Amino acid sequence: MGIVYLVGAGPGHPGLITVRGMQCLAAADVVLYDHQVHPRLLRHARSDAERIDVGVKAPRPFEQEAICYLLAEKAREGKVVTRLKWGDPFMFDHGGSEALFLHEQGVAFEVVPGIPAALGAATYAGVPLTYPGGGDTLTFVRIGEDEGKRRSAPDWKRLAGLDGTIVFYVAFGQVAAVVSALLAHGRSAEEPSALILDGTLPTQVATRGSLGDICALAGPSDGDRRTAILIAGRVAALGEHLRWFDSRPLFGKRILVTRPREQAAELVGLLESLGADPIEAPMIRILPPADFGPLDDLCAHVTELDWLVFSSANAVDAFMGRLLASSLDLRSLGSVRICAVGPSTGGRLERYGVKADLLPAESRAEEVVAAMLAGGKIEGQRIGLPRSEIGREVIGEELRKKRALVSEVVAYRTVPVELGTDGEPDVYRMLLERRIDVVTFTSPSAVANLVKGLGAEPAADLLKTTLVASIGPVTADAAARYGVATTIMPAQYTVPALVDAIVTYYERRS
Repeated sequence: MGIVYLVGAGPGHPGLITVRGMQCLAAADVVLYDHQVHPRLLRHARSDAERIDVGVKAPRPFEQEAICYLLAEKAREGKVVTRLKWGDPFMFDHGGSEALFLHEQGVAFEVVPGIPAALGAATYAGVPLTYPGGGDTLTFVRIGEDEGKRRSAPDWKRLAGLDGTIVFYVAFGQVAAVVSALLAHGRSAEEPSALILDGTLPTQVATRGSLGDICALAGPSDGDRRTAILIAGRVAALGEHLRWFDSRPLFGKRILVTRPREQAAELVGLLESLGADPIEAPMIRILPPADFGPLDDLCAHVTELDWLVFSSANAVDAFMGRLLASSLDLRSLGSVRICAVGPSTGGRLERYGVKADLLPAESRAEEVVAAMLAGGKIEGQRIGLPRSEIGREVIGEELRKKRALVSEVVAYRTVPVELGTDGEPDVYRMLLERRIDVVTFTSPSAVANLVKGLGAEPAADLLKTTLVASIGPVTADAAARYGVATTIMPAQYTVPALVDAIVTYYERRS
């Protein structure tokens, strides 16, 4: 018999799941999730885990009874089942009924609390739900879509008479009816209120105002079924002073991240910390070489080299991985001078405890060779150059012109990712509808593959309507060859500097 974990995934932001919840997700053989669970959270599950979307936006949404039977069935197969639920499993959710069903079926289960949506949304909108002088009660109310037809409708008179904060879970399209009921039963139209949509996400919209004006300020809501958090009470007035999330410099900006997914965490994390909405659409995947022989041979004879030249962080990882997997270790690099092209490559070397002897600021081949020549002649020097399968051979060619003995080997491959596959975002449509503010490129291959996926002419046209941020001149030159102009480029060619440059652009513009 397996076990079922009923896990609260939190209010939306993938970083707000608990440590225990993350452990259960990582251990799962099967993951059942609501449609409101952030897609990025699912990437923490094992690659071989079965994923089942049981939410209302699934191709064939499951009824609650079917979900309960599915949980029990998978556990009886001896599997670890993690049920990810929006917010907290026991707060305005079916977690209680699922747990009771599992108990009746004799299936082991554990309930992992999560941050309720109302708490998360209020905090991210700067509203403390309790505060001295804000009243002695805190009331949570769920309004169903058919609330007006139910016998169990709230006692509006008693609700309106409470001296404290009332928090409603309500479909956005029903907010006007809730506000009208409160006002009709004596709640003051001047009372502070807040209405929050997409709480804790970069798309969050927090409207602040008096209860009488909140619907007009929030705008049209007809037919909108998104769950809104409506807060009525004196504490809502603090939101304007304590707002911190939607005041970040990149808040709400949709920024396309084209890096390979396994390397995108730093860029995505920095963008999110500044309020942006990162759209992950990797243009390439990094794979090992088809034949490790040449790379292993370079590692085996590394003590015979005068120089090792790394032109990318991927080359560092590939070389070091094979070196350390062999009978050698870092001591074999003792007499070898190391050139790292760019600060990102140098930083990756330092993760292995190795400092570069030479760190050219420019990644152009001429600049690299000039920097090496400044340290002495390179004629007759034995130079190892691990690189990508489709990497530019310019550095090797320039070194050979100086009569260096260059051993170029393929250390890794970059394989294009087809646009729109495997649940990836529809980049073409998003660009066409101008729903992307900035496109970031961190390598020429990412540029080439996006252009190939969109088509050369459509790419040139579509990327004229959005900002293009390139990490350095080599990447910017690659974009220019396709008729794509780079608007943002940092002085230092690193991911943090790229993000800083995007922030600076918007600050100057504002």
